[in-house]
Amino acid sequence: MLDRIGAISHLAGMRYWSTTHQAWQTLITNATALAAPHTNRKRSDFTADDLKPGAVVYFEQTDNLAGRATFRLHIHEASDTRIVFDVENVTPMKYFLLTLFHPGELQSIYFLDRDGAGVWRYYSLTRTGARASSLTSGKPISAVNRAVAYFRRFAGIPEDLEPPAAR
Repeated sequence: MLDRIGAISHLAGMRYWSTTHQAWQTLITNATALAAPHTNRKRSDFTADDLKPGAVVYFEQTDNLAGRATFRLHIHEASDTRIVFDVENVTPMKYFLLTLFHPGELQSIYFLDRDGAGVWRYYSLTRTGARASSLTSGKPISAVNRAVAYFRRFAGIPEDLEPPAAR
């Protein structure tokens, strides 16, 4: 599971159901692991050895709406039975010239617990900061579909598998 989490480049092409367009859309158009924050130095995807408890790594991804941003991924726990990690934007996320999220305003935490051979329970929470653009609020169905896309990616399920989580 840690190898899937660390496979940042595999996020590129991830799809979700767009409630705005009523169609499957590419959510992440590009993604790459970074050697350090605030740099364009790309590196290979992270491995399970890179994602030990306490590890902090950085990656860059381009979202279909919010454009390119750098994120920090922090591993809280990593064992054979439990993985807990959080992700936070470290650069602004913009839609054209409008800042949607200032640094640190888009935060997610993921809990994965092994529940038998080959079965993992998944739980995640996402929050946005007080200064987040009002364009990002009031769309819970869109947030659900984006969250389900990440779940399906971690679980190895095609993201655009019918039916979408919410229409």
